[in-house]
Amino acid sequence: MEKEFIELINRHRGIIYKVCNLYFQKSEDKKDLFQEIVFQLWKSFPGFRNESKKSTWMYRVALNTVITNFRKESKKPERRSLSTSELEIPEIQERPVESDNQNILKTAIDELTKIEKAIIMLYLEEKSYAEISEIMGISHSNVGVKLNRVKIKLEKIVKTK
Repeated sequence: MEKEFIELINRHRGIIYKVCNLYFQKSEDKKDLFQEIVFQLWKSFPGFRNESKKSTWMYRVALNTVITNFRKESKKPERRSLSTSELEIPEIQERPVESDNQNILKTAIDELTKIEKAIIMLYLEEKSYAEISEIMGISHSNVGVKLNRVKIKLEKIVKTK
């Protein structure tokens, strides 16, 4: 199968080059895309059923790879440099003395998993379920489920203290 795949890539590599050249100008970007397309072709090669021409299948996989990569990139936050004035960090102010209840809650939160800590922190910062969903990358309904489980877990931890 590997030999057949390599022969196919060598015979039709012009298709991959066309797609790479169509979407990118920089050589490094083209190389990255070429590798990603070959990888996706390799992953889907065992499922190719010869119902269409191999070149048609290669175009479909190549273009779907490009579209998927652009979707992923468009969801990433825009990167920009910070100016010197934006880097000025204010002094951290002393926290007021915590009450016993706050200490108990902090101790209980320390026993949670990393994801549970993140969810409860966002909740305690009064973030909406939609905001938590976006930040954590989970569905809106999953936020509610996870938050309820964390609250129950915290309640059990606090009762045992």
